[in-house]
Amino acid sequence: MTARHVLVVDDEVGIRELLYDILQDEGYHVKLAENAAQARDLRQQMRPDLVLLDIWMPDCDGISLLKEWGNGGLLTMPVVMMSGHGTIDTAVEATRIGAFDFLEKPIALQKLLKTVEAALKHAEQAPRSDMNLLSLGKSAAVSALRERLEQVAIMDVPLLLIGPKGSGADLCAHFLHRTGTPWLELDHYEKLADAPLDLLEQAREGLIYIPEVADLGKTAQKGLALLIGKAQKYAVRVVCATTRSLPSLAQQGQFDETLLQLLSGLTLQIPALAEHREDIPDLVKAMATLLAESGAAPYREFDIAALNALRNAEWPGNLSQLNGVVKNLMLTSLGEKITLEEVHRVLEQFAVTEPVVATAIPLPLDLDQPLREARDAFERLYFEHQIAKAGGNMSRVAEAVELERTHLYRKLKQLNIRTRQ
Repeated sequence: MTARHVLVVDDEVGIRELLYDILQDEGYHVKLAENAAQARDLRQQMRPDLVLLDIWMPDCDGISLLKEWGNGGLLTMPVVMMSGHGTIDTAVEATRIGAFDFLEKPIALQKLLKTVEAALKHAEQAPRSDMNLLSLGKSAAVSALRERLEQVAIMDVPLLLIGPKGSGADLCAHFLHRTGTPWLELDHYEKLADAPLDLLEQAREGLIYIPEVADLGKTAQKGLALLIGKAQKYAVRVVCATTRSLPSLAQQGQFDETLLQLLSGLTLQIPALAEHREDIPDLVKAMATLLAESGAAPYREFDIAALNALRNAEWPGNLSQLNGVVKNLMLTSLGEKITLEEVHRVLEQFAVTEPVVATAIPLPLDLDQPLREARDAFERLYFEHQIAKAGGNMSRVAEAVELERTHLYRKLKQLNIRTRQ
């Protein structure tokens, strides 16, 4: 098994060296920090498997650093607080805000090793998360969203999350998911249409998440309505998200009225990234750290000018687009630190250019034929254009024409359009 990495943070050199020797002898890789500033730097560059954190330090106390990591989405590893006799109550309080446990100084050898082993075992059983709701930031908009989610977490009714694409609906759904219970995210809806109760059995006592409920076909919509009606019996929480206006779709006959009523009972709006720009610098740092920890990109620090440029940029793709730009910068920048020039270089590659005014081109349609034949001819031309535009990728075609894939294939068969299998 690969040796575990432990970060020891303590301003007393004797304690640091003692813990270093003990843990090294036990086969752990150990990094040392004598204050919060060094601990911050090391945490940005790596995800330790465990942190031993002293409460009293000269530049910043351990509790404040613990909260800082939690608020920044960096508390992704167990933290064991170390405290003197006068700080036991504080150490106990730290466990309420995210610490795994605490050790009282002077630290007994067996107690140290037992606590370290227990913390690492706990970390093994916990899911290794990526971004989470805390990663979204500390702005008023995000804080209000977090408070509302905490408020509705105890409510045993389906929840509809409304917000632009890429704004973090999945993070909100994960926030409501209870650790240790099933998580079922529906990417394909065939089973929702054919066997919704099987999905409830599969997710018993857990959570079912539907990323875009507006994509459901009529049969799947009825299946979801049935699933919601039976969810309490299976102790399943149902969370749906949408980027579209469901009432408008219902008016057009594209969305089931009964299902709309079921989903309208509890809704939350997710803010677009433009509504909490002040969070972007912290988001960038958290994304950079997580990308480095996952091995997706080497860690690079962003300078202040670069962070300000990212904060002031336009993000129509919200968090998803920001994460893509951060990854691009970390992979393609040349220096150790990402600068304003590097940010401009990447953002300019995705700048929206002035649209070209197209001249009208007559459609190759016979407008003198009966309506049914003319409509079929137009639809055939339309779908052939979309398939060519997507390079034959039927997932992209389905998204572009806003049809469920099952319905799309049925339509193409009806129009006698062949697709690559």
